[in-house]
Amino acid sequence: MGKGGLSFVWEDKVMNMPRHVAIILDGNGRWAKAKGMPRNYGHAQGSKNVERICEEAYRMGIKYLTVYAFSTENWNRPKDEVNALMKLLRNYMKTCLKTAEKNDMKIRVIGDITRLDEDIRSRIQELEEATKNNGGLNFQIAINYGSRDEIKRAVRRIAQDCRDGKIQAEEIDEELIERYLDTHDIPDPDLLIRTSGEQRLSNYLLWQLAYTEFYFTDVPWPDFTKEELIRAVEQYNSRDRRYGGVKEEQDV
Repeated sequence: MGKGGLSFVWEDKVMNMPRHVAIILDGNGRWAKAKGMPRNYGHAQGSKNVERICEEAYRMGIKYLTVYAFSTENWNRPKDEVNALMKLLRNYMKTCLKTAEKNDMKIRVIGDITRLDEDIRSRIQELEEATKNNGGLNFQIAINYGSRDEIKRAVRRIAQDCRDGKIQAEEIDEELIERYLDTHDIPDPDLLIRTSGEQRLSNYLLWQLAYTEFYFTDVPWPDFTKEELIRAVEQYNSRDRRYGGVKEEQDV
């Protein structure tokens, strides 16, 4: 199976847990619309489901969980929906601290937070500071995140450090670039899950997903349960992760 985390037993099956799972939380709005409710209702229910899946993931032995909460492209949505998402984000920051204290979660936000309002930035900093020594689930929230933007910002900082003489161009390799990414010191995802039927990456963790296994499900995010997470892990366990190499054939 390759790299991974702990083993987990489910219905007499022993499964190797991916150490790091990344999720694209898709389908909130469509889920709400199908129920005759406004899109914002779907986002609220999706936010509640994040908390449930965080707890289930940690119980299963997953060490890192990264979720795509708000992309750099989401600013292009209708203004009332963006405002509702920002309000939801404010409320989530409050409940997230309580959840982190309860479950010993270490929380980190990735993305360019400079575009966010001051009160949201302050809450993010407080949340990261308050949980930095926690030893449970490492929970990363991608807010105003886009992978191309992340790489662009990293390249700019590298270029500046080259101009300042802090690094030499010859020293630039993959390891150095990773130190400038938002995800520095976080292992690359082993498994990516995207809910609600779409099969694209949507500018999410493009550098980090180089050797990640992908799992796509038609289930919308608010309906994504522990059982759905286990199905994704079962699929992950059926994959042969070679990391660009060739599996040695066994003599018969």
